[in-house]
Amino acid sequence: MERQRQYRHEYKFLIDERQRAELYYRLKNLIPLDANAGERGSYWIRSVYFDDYEDSCFHQNEDGINERAKYRIRIYNVSDAGIRLEQKSKKNGMTCKESASLTRAQCDLLLRGNTLPMHTREAQKYPEVLKQFLVLMMSRGMRAKTIIEYERIPFIYRAGNVRITFDRNITASMETGRFFEKDTLRYPVLAKGQQLLEVKFDEYLPAFIRDNLETGKLQQTSFSKYYLGRKYTVPCAGGRLK
Repeated sequence: MERQRQYRHEYKFLIDERQRAELYYRLKNLIPLDANAGERGSYWIRSVYFDDYEDSCFHQNEDGINERAKYRIRIYNVSDAGIRLEQKSKKNGMTCKESASLTRAQCDLLLRGNTLPMHTREAQKYPEVLKQFLVLMMSRGMRAKTIIEYERIPFIYRAGNVRITFDRNITASMETGRFFEKDTLRYPVLAKGQQLLEVKFDEYLPAFIRDNLETGKLQQTSFSKYYLGRKYTVPCAGGRLK
């Protein structure tokens, strides 16, 4: 029986620094920043994305496949204090995220392309998303492909489970074996000055938030950090990975 999944609306917009500043000052007087942003008002996200031996996730994104999923391991502020395996699914333009906590030892094994023990008493307690990922590692050769890192400014509003984020300094790195190291060789994913605005909510976006996001210049995009990160750091032919 398939797990019941909670899909959400997710809209993405490429913006410049002037637009970010304008929207930031509108929002800061309306809704709170995520408490996890701390005094700085932002935090750093680092994710290592996995793909199979056919690079199916990359090609499905490039081809605009309606129903698709990708896996990543995510940390914050380059710390192993909270490591999470995440599956992000997309269907009919909406997204769903499922996650499971990992220990540092488990994460290191997965980054090296090794699966976790599957026939132990501990394995029986694995979350379903982790079990599914391990099966894909064995059957589809899922391996770490690229690291995506960026600074995030997050706003949240409980009604409607609204999350509005500004992502800037988005970079990609192929040095997946150095996932927990601060100094890695990184490449910019966007042109200088470009940033990403993401608007996420469950069933509705409150009108006062929607109205304050309207600038008359926002253009929706199907931006994928993983897709562009790999496209610009791996030799390609017409966008297709060799």
